[in-house]
Amino acid sequence: MLLMSMQCESHLSSTFYHKSCPNALDTIRKGIRTAVSRERRMAASLIRLHFHDCFVKGCDASILLDDAPSVISEKNAINNFNSIRGYKVIDTVKSQLEKICPGVVSCADIVSVAARDASVAVGGPTWKVRLGRRDSSTASLTIPEVESNLPSFRASLDSLISLFNSKGLSARDMVALSGSHTIGQASCVTFRDRIYNNQSDIDAGFAKTRRRRCPVDGGDGNLAPLDLVTPNSFDNNYFKILKQKKGLLESDQILFSGGSTDDIVDKYSKNPSRFKSDFAAAMVRMGNISPLTGSQGQIRKVCSVVN
Repeated sequence: MLLMSMQCESHLSSTFYHKSCPNALDTIRKGIRTAVSRERRMAASLIRLHFHDCFVKGCDASILLDDAPSVISEKNAINNFNSIRGYKVIDTVKSQLEKICPGVVSCADIVSVAARDASVAVGGPTWKVRLGRRDSSTASLTIPEVESNLPSFRASLDSLISLFNSKGLSARDMVALSGSHTIGQASCVTFRDRIYNNQSDIDAGFAKTRRRRCPVDGGDGNLAPLDLVTPNSFDNNYFKILKQKKGLLESDQILFSGGSTDDIVDKYSKNPSRFKSDFAAAMVRMGNISPLTGSQGQIRKVCSVVN
């Protein structure tokens, strides 16, 4: 996997559209800035969209495809259904790009650049996005295949490390990328067990607060911020709350629970610059997971439909 990623990386370049569509990056940036200004939460959604795309079949925009006779949409997987957002934002940007450079900029590259621009829009780091990805002509073969390639909110530390390693990412990358939970929200159904049944690894006052909008029965879709203190700012507060046993999801708190990643969490909690630089580097590596390049795949005209 790592060798394949390195080989594909050589085909990607931050200057890929300089001649073929010189206004591509400005167009994407303006579209993302507009979307985030309308809804701050959209920044987290766009970063997550990129993550869920890359971890299933590589960074090929397969997550954007709707159901079709030859396509089983990844949108229907339990990890994505009624959870992944930002599709319309990507569609709007794609439509704008098709007007100025028809058939040139891939949906996969739009998703990658959108994640970077979303980070910047809420005070997060920037990074150079290598470009030249092409779009897949199909989605994942089965829904279970999608679900097995994405982390569960109940995942153990070992399973998280193993999953990220299978994508060519280290435990440090995993912790840094998890830091994107400094923004965004989660639904009650994903943290109910933690706030009602966990007695040892959660702050009692925090659990009580979260129960107000997450009853034992009902309210599955009620939202709570992953970072209760600064939910709309990209900072290192996520790691501080983990040290206070106030991680919202089990897969958050497991990063600081006496295991091998405690030291990384501790360092990020004290050094925001180190966190942001490591996050940016991890996003670059994630963006290099098995992209389609050269004559592989296609450049979709509409991101949700194969040409």
